[in-house]
Amino acid sequence: MNRVEELKTLITGLEEEMVKFYEKGNKAAGTRARKSLQDLKNLSQEIRLEIQEHKNTGKV
Repeated sequence: MNRVEELKTLITGLEEEMVKFYEKGNKAAGTRARKSLQDLKNLSQEIRLEIQEHKNTGKV
């Protein structure tokens, strides 16, 4: 379940950057938010592949 903690950490950081960008007008925060979204996408894909592997090998 360590992956869940990774997801939570990424989302928390993303939320902070989104607030800075949308509410405070910080353009650099927009760049950081986009990077966080890309990291979230990549981590999600890794987790999807792990789940599929566990399912296929019968380790569920």
